[in-house]
Amino acid sequence: MENLIVAVVAYLIGSVSFAVIVSAAMGLADPRSYGSGNPGATNVLRTGNKKAAVLTLIGDAFKGWVAVWLAGYLGPRFGLDETAIAIAAIAVFLGHLYPVFFRFKGGKGVATAAGVLLAINPILGVATLLTWLIVAFFTRYSSLAAICAAVFAPLFDGFLFGANVIALAVVAMSALLVWRHRGNIAKLVAGKESRIGDKKKEAAGGAAGGTGPRKP
Repeated sequence: MENLIVAVVAYLIGSVSFAVIVSAAMGLADPRSYGSGNPGATNVLRTGNKKAAVLTLIGDAFKGWVAVWLAGYLGPRFGLDETAIAIAAIAVFLGHLYPVFFRFKGGKGVATAAGVLLAINPILGVATLLTWLIVAFFTRYSSLAAICAAVFAPLFDGFLFGANVIALAVVAMSALLVWRHRGNIAKLVAGKESRIGDKKKEAAGGAAGGTGPRKP
């Protein structure tokens, strides 16, 4: 029962979409109505509003961190072990991908995954973030950086801590993140993927007040 409560609470925390909330608060278009249609920091950046993108990034990372941190901090008081942390990690990530508050149409989970990894262990989180930053700096492809970070995260975790239930959660989360980027992978292969900082005409138009249909 306790693990079920952990899963539900973590999922609900993950279901809070900061991309949508921040955009609405700052008078920007719904991020699901332009660009990639993805409610995440990279798509919000296409409006040209860096502050909104940064706030989205921080919010999405924080919710991943706080869900796992709470499971680790409060777990021992209720007789919970590392399984609760693993459950919280997967549940908050799934909440971001399929948020109940936003018709189960969420982001791709990069920032939330980063928050989860930082909560599991700061070294693991920093190593994965550095992987993302290095690939993003040299290629300017956010999607490629995310995919590379997702591939390396389980390797970093295995090297640092070996095989355990949390490692299984990291593997599952990484697999989901890569799967969510399958469309980006196709675009990368075709040479049609957008780079970090690229703006879309529909983003500029939407920021002026329009809300077009969400792209797949």
